[in-house]
Amino acid sequence: MQGLWRRLTTAVIFVIIMIAGMYTGPYTFNLLFLVITGGCLYEFFGMTLDRHTRRDRFRKAFGVAVGLLPFFLVSILSLGYVSDSESFIQVSSLLFAPFIFTIFIYELYSNSREPFVNIAYIILGMFYIGIPFALVDFIAFDGNTFYYRIVFGLLLLTWVNDTGAYVVGSKFGKTPLFPRISPNKTWEGSIGGALTCMLFGYVLHLVFDEIGLIQWLVLAAIVGVFGGIGDLIESMLKRSVGVKDSGNLLPGHGGLLDRFDAFIFVIPFAAAYILYLR
Repeated sequence: MQGLWRRLTTAVIFVIIMIAGMYTGPYTFNLLFLVITGGCLYEFFGMTLDRHTRRDRFRKAFGVAVGLLPFFLVSILSLGYVSDSESFIQVSSLLFAPFIFTIFIYELYSNSREPFVNIAYIILGMFYIGIPFALVDFIAFDGNTFYYRIVFGLLLLTWVNDTGAYVVGSKFGKTPLFPRISPNKTWEGSIGGALTCMLFGYVLHLVFDEIGLIQWLVLAAIVGVFGGIGDLIESMLKRSVGVKDSGNLLPGHGGLLDRFDAFIFVIPFAAAYILYLR
């Protein structure tokens, strides 16, 4: 019971922070997701990179900086700090590659046992975490219009999908979904989560009218499919590095990456669909 109350308290505080960050304007929205992106990157590199010496800690910090770069550049564009967006994109593209290749130079002098493994993880962190969170701004901003409620709706759909899968799987789950990666997940739970997500998508269209019913149902279907895959992907990562949770920032829930693993995998597909609509 004490563990349940701790999980519930953490969840309530977390949701309040998320709502405050998204509903108080574009700047707090970007600050919120900047912190989340940095936290997820920090946990990711904490699991994958060596962290016993000063050089290892510097490599971890450099990995976080590389991972945050896409979000930082997109935020500058989204918040209207650039008058000539085409020139900004061209200059950023020209400088991006030299910055990334400094990873190779650092590893050349770091005396690491597995330099190319470190390079691969740093680049993976950017693609797995940094770029998906950068795409959040493409969903939220369309010119001068701020669609923060679509992002909030996607988060709600992701959490509803996860909760529905857990509840249905706990009561009716019998058929393992992917026992090699996550023995406790079942097909019954996944289907229950997806159906719950579709039902909640209908509810969302009554509350958030930025997009219509069909669009919310399509997003719910995207979450129902790719949210579960995202959870399995992080389980595969944790198994490969031998850890149970990505961190302990959220008592009773693990780390930030544990909470956003499904959302991270949903964003690219949801962003592609939303940008297609626009």
